[in-house]
Amino acid sequence: MLSLHTNAASLSTQTSLDKTQRSLSSLQTSLGTGYRVNSAMDDAAGLQIATRLDAQTRGQAVAMRNTQNSISLAQTAEGAFNEVTSILERMKDLATQAADASSTTSAQSAMQSEYDALGKELNNIMKNTSFNGQNILMGTGVATSAAAGTLGTSLTFQIGASSAETMAVDFSTDLNAVDGKITAATATYTGTATVGTELMTGTSANGEIQKLSDALDAV
Repeated sequence: MLSLHTNAASLSTQTSLDKTQRSLSSLQTSLGTGYRVNSAMDDAAGLQIATRLDAQTRGQAVAMRNTQNSISLAQTAEGAFNEVTSILERMKDLATQAADASSTTSAQSAMQSEYDALGKELNNIMKNTSFNGQNILMGTGVATSAAAGTLGTSLTFQIGASSAETMAVDFSTDLNAVDGKITAATATYTGTATVGTELMTGTSANGEIQKLSDALDAV
């Protein structure tokens, strides 16, 4: 075939050089990134698979961080309830001692003072225990506001990379039960009274023993 002003050999050489340049560019990109597949030009199917796997891996990494945060939240709540348990046990000891006939009025008064202080400390723990800047138990320190804290509502944790990988928990009933039992055991817990009378007589102190046992069971 005749052609005017055409250098077939030159065109062939240019095409070969262009192909070589593209191959070299692709190789340099692969060396720079460390990936075999960097664009659809390298391997369209492989790129699609790699992109999907990368998205899943990144999602799982975030889900792992979510899980660690959830564990930290639970550990914070556990630490608070361990302290609540210790305080309730001490209050029960005081009630048991005050209920005995050998306890004098002055001794009962001294025990009542400690009992009142412990009730206020329970309020402080339930009101101020926080995680990530948010109160997780009662929230505002009023007995009826247990639901105001993070654990006072149903929680859904994202534990996987897909929308279906979640875990739902609801501690609100248990938290309200703890709040109610403590409220029944000490007047200073809710802040409605600064001084209680629970241990001032043997009879009333005896009644506190069961209330405190109920509170401990709720915790």
